[in-house]
Amino acid sequence: MAGLPVSRIDPRLPVVWGVLNVTPDSFSDGGRFAATDTALEQGVLLVEYGADVVDVGGESTRPGAERVSIETELERVLPVVSGLVDQGVTVSIDTMRADVAREAVRCGASIVNDVSGGRADAEMHSTVAELDVPYVLMHWRAHSSSMQERAVYDDPVAEVCREIEKQVSAALASGVDRERIIVDPGIGFAKEADHNWHLLRSMEALATMGFPILVGASRKRFLGALLADTDGVPRDADGRDVATAVLSAQLANAGAWGLRVHDVLSTVDALKVLKAMTFTDSQPEETS
Repeated sequence: MAGLPVSRIDPRLPVVWGVLNVTPDSFSDGGRFAATDTALEQGVLLVEYGADVVDVGGESTRPGAERVSIETELERVLPVVSGLVDQGVTVSIDTMRADVAREAVRCGASIVNDVSGGRADAEMHSTVAELDVPYVLMHWRAHSSSMQERAVYDDPVAEVCREIEKQVSAALASGVDRERIIVDPGIGFAKEADHNWHLLRSMEALATMGFPILVGASRKRFLGALLADTDGVPRDADGRDVATAVLSAQLANAGAWGLRVHDVLSTVDALKVLKAMTFTDSQPEETS
């Protein structure tokens, strides 16, 4: 696909996207990287750990989150985007706003990651077409404040595919290059745990849409529920990285194009093990 990043581990393996939330209220690391200098240090570290792309977001999309103003979002992301690009980092801008996407690309971002798939901003598709950059189009039904009210499905896989295809058609009609589109099934967005697992087990069905698939399941609540203690208390977000890495390897085997994760190092380690187990030309020579 034209202009899409490739894994540094092996082009046969998924691209690793490192999450960099420059927000005070992210579900996973809220506030840790809100300061520009701290965010820049973290972004560079993610690349050192093996991230192919650093995904910079200035608006939390955790369940129940309220929207921030466009001015606040711009103030948060633009210095981080430009600072990382100056250091040679491939940056994706995680935004639902066309104006933020435009300004971030002007500052050097090379990918637009829109969790709303163009539904939150009527100008997004035409803006992405004008910018001519890769575009992540995610399955989305509503803003975070009310999205879990929309987590109702008879057939999660079929419905998610159908709704993504509808948004893809809208993007194409606005001039977005088909070769630039990446789709994301929206794990955790207007979905309960069983919906997430259905989708994660269905990479082959999702692939029939004909687009690279980016999956963002890292540290999400359904993993916390899976890892709950004997009293049923979900595992904290920062205790879900091993499960995320295992899932990353499984998704790589299932054909995912990209993996959006918080703890890059553990996922990169998992992919290196997968490479050694899968590809005979990847075995290191033994030394005596």
